[in-house]
Amino acid sequence: MPYVQAPEARPVPDERYPGSQQDRKDIATQTVRSSKPKDLRPPSPPTPSQTLNSSSLPPPMSDQDADPSLDVPTGVAMPYNIDWIFPRLRNPSKFWYVVSQFVVSAVGIFSKVVLMFLNKPRVYNRERLIQLITKRPKGIPLVTVSNHYSCFDDPGLWGCLPLGIVCNTYKIRWSMAAHDICFTNKLHSLFFMFGKCIPVVRGIGVYQDAINLCIEKAALGHWIHVFPEGKVNMDKEELRLKWGVGRIIYESPKIPIILPMWHEGMDDLLPNVEPYVIQRGKQVTLNVGQPLDLNDFILDLKKRQVPEPTARKLITDKIQEAFRDLRAETEKLHRERN
Repeated sequence: MPYVQAPEARPVPDERYPGSQQDRKDIATQTVRSSKPKDLRPPSPPTPSQTLNSSSLPPPMSDQDADPSLDVPTGVAMPYNIDWIFPRLRNPSKFWYVVSQFVVSAVGIFSKVVLMFLNKPRVYNRERLIQLITKRPKGIPLVTVSNHYSCFDDPGLWGCLPLGIVCNTYKIRWSMAAHDICFTNKLHSLFFMFGKCIPVVRGIGVYQDAINLCIEKAALGHWIHVFPEGKVNMDKEELRLKWGVGRIIYESPKIPIILPMWHEGMDDLLPNVEPYVIQRGKQVTLNVGQPLDLNDFILDLKKRQVPEPTARKLITDKIQEAFRDLRAETEKLHRERN
C-alpha cells in the first residue's frame, strides 16, 4: 500500500518555537513528497551532482555505507496475511479503543507485577521518561529507542511506569512487532493489534506499511517505541542499527523528541532459551538517557534537501553513537549492583 500522509499531518504551530522562529521551524515539515502516491521502492542512488561534500557531513557511525540497494525487498515468508490489520490501526474505531483499553490494562498490570514485585528493578531517570510521555508540547511526537535483549523487553520494561500510563491505551506507546512471531494467526494478530503493536516485516527494508504507519502516528504526536537493532540481540554484539528509525524521524511532519534508553538484566528475567519461563528475583537496570538534540541537525538536512537514504542513515548514526555511551554507563551501573 502506498504511503499517504495522514490528514492530521498538516503543519500546526510548534510550541517549542517562538513565533519569530516559525518560518525556520516550518522547514521541518517540508520533506519533499510528490502529489502522486509515493513509490515504496527504494530510490535510486543519488547522482554525483546530488552527492554532498563529505566534509560537510558528520562521519558515519553505522557499520555499512548508506547504499539504498541494501533495502531492496527480498522473498520473505508470510505465515499469515496481515493486510487487514493496517486499516484498523490507521483509523481505529470506538470498538477498537474499548477492546484496546482492556488488552492494554491487562498487559500493563501483568508487566508491573512481573517487573516491580517479582523482580528487582532499578530505573535511572524514570521521571524524565514520565515527563516526556505526559507533559511534552502538544502535537510533538516522542520516539523512544532502546536495545533489545529479551522477548519481554516490551511490554516488560513499561511496568516501571505509573498505572495511569501503562494501563491507558491513549498514552502507552505504539511499537513494531515481528510479523512472523506475533502475527501468525487471527487470534494472535487481534491480541497484538489491540495492544498497539504494528506488524513489521523484517527483510523488506524501510519502505513498508509498518514504517509508513509509524510516520502517520508521529504526525499525530503519539509516542512510538523502536528497537532499532531489529531483532532480539541474544549475543549482545554491537549491531548496525536499522535505518527505519531514521526514516520515521526524518519524514515526521514534526521533528520528534528522541529519547534513548538502555537496559540490562531483562534476558535474566526472561531467558532466551527454553522453556522460556519468567524468572523471579532478578536484577534489572533501566537507564533513561538524555533526549537527543537533533533539531538543528535535521532542519539543516531538510534545508539542504539531503537525499532521504543519506539523511536517515545520518540520523540513525547519531542514535548509534548515543547508544554506545549509554550502554557503557548502564553496564557499569548494573555491575555495581552485583
